[in-house]
Amino acid sequence: MKEKIKDLIMLQDCDNRIKKVDTRKKKAPLQILELERVFDERGRILEENNKRLESLKKDRRALEQGVQDLDNKMEKSRVKLDNIKSNKEYAAVLKEMEDLEREKGQNEENILQLMEEIESIEKKILENKNEMAELKSEFDRAKEEIEREIKELDNEMIALEKQRDEFCEAMDKDLLKRYLFLKERKSGIAIGAVIGGVCQSCHMGIPPQQFNELIRCDSLPTCPNCNRLIYWGEDEYFIMPDHP
Repeated sequence: MKEKIKDLIMLQDCDNRIKKVDTRKKKAPLQILELERVFDERGRILEENNKRLESLKKDRRALEQGVQDLDNKMEKSRVKLDNIKSNKEYAAVLKEMEDLEREKGQNEENILQLMEEIESIEKKILENKNEMAELKSEFDRAKEEIEREIKELDNEMIALEKQRDEFCEAMDKDLLKRYLFLKERKSGIAIGAVIGGVCQSCHMGIPPQQFNELIRCDSLPTCPNCNRLIYWGEDEYFIMPDHP
């Protein structure tokens, strides 16, 4: 019976390792997607800053053109001023020139503010580009490592599945059917160790009489709580080697 139990333990260990590898394989593409998400987000920020910069430069050109137009109007007003005879008209033209000067001053102040904002956004864009370059380098390196890991996992999975097929081929068929039946219904765990009188699968205590039967190892009982196959895990014969 010990040999049969050992076969089941080895098969369960193999299935556990297959599940672990499969989980890691599924996780790896998600890591790549997360890297792409971060990279794309930084790219979106850079694009938004470039659009903002272009908009600010357009506003600045419009204001500079406005200042030039105001200068032209003021020059025409000065010419008009030289030809005015009436005090009333003279006062009106002076008022017009003051308004133009005030508007020009406001435009020039707005231009200075835009220049400061443009300088700030250009600095951000430079930082964005440097950050994008670093992220691209990190992304390429991480993607290469993840793809290498996926390849290693594929090879490991092939070896494990081959090993599993060999275990199943050599195992008692009735026992294998029992194992597969439980594995399907018990979240992939069909057999578990009992250590210190406690089932390690469901963490419930085993009745003393049944525990004594486990120690004799003349049968393969099930846990009264979780209904999985159980064995005495403190028997050195059943202790499995650690896997990375």
